[in-house]
Amino acid sequence: MDKNLSGIYRDYIACLNRQDWSKLGEFVGDDAIHNGRQIGLSGYRAMLERDFREIPDLHFEIELLVCEPPRIASRLHFDCTPAGAFLGLPVQGKRITFDENVFYEFSGGKIRQVWSIIDKAAVERQL
Repeated sequence: MDKNLSGIYRDYIACLNRQDWSKLGEFVGDDAIHNGRQIGLSGYRAMLERDFREIPDLHFEIELLVCEPPRIASRLHFDCTPAGAFLGLPVQGKRITFDENVFYEFSGGKIRQVWSIIDKAAVERQL
């Protein structure tokens, strides 16, 4: 079944929320780059697994999605409770909300490159 890019992206976000790491390779390329660092699929998976360990109630919510193939721009919203420090800040179990602005470049239907910026100032204001 051939899906459009926004459908692939929505399925990718659903995969993250299910923590279905065995399916991550359907969405992320083997040579993935995150914020300028070549981390590959295994590094990408390790990054996400760490995020879910540090934030057990992590849930990705698409707030805004703009699709212009082969790129997607998304604003993701988070309402969660990091267990310890987050972005170098002493959150320590306090419930916080913040947004992430993220751009993706796809190749062959998979994420090839990601540029991500988290609104750290929003977290600081809540502490």
